[in-house]
Amino acid sequence: MKELNIGEMNVRVRATPLALLYYKQEFKSDLLGDLVKMEAIKSDPSKLDSVALLQLIWAMAKADAHPNQFPSFETWLSTFTSFDFSDPSLLSAAMEEAANGFFRRGKQGQPIKQ
Repeated sequence: MKELNIGEMNVRVRATPLALLYYKQEFKSDLLGDLVKMEAIKSDPSKLDSVALLQLIWAMAKADAHPNQFPSFETWLSTFTSFDFSDPSLLSAAMEEAANGFFRRGKQGQPIKQ
């Protein structure tokens, strides 16, 4: 779980299987596939898809809020007065949570045993 500062709001995000489901239901696309596409921004910042990043954050925030009610993507976006895409800590924190939650590995590349 991570807490992101967006504008003047703190948003808790959690990369869980529920986030994968919510993303698919809302955006009709696979979160992991879209996340892999987002990796291109590391080498070329012009590849940033701002809406895709917001969708990722929304899905992880909704997963963190489960089982409580959570607003639709459009309603959630309307709660923000600003979003600083130039803030590298916001982008890296969102991507780090996604990487840690969806691509977990143990030492030396071995899967973590549950």
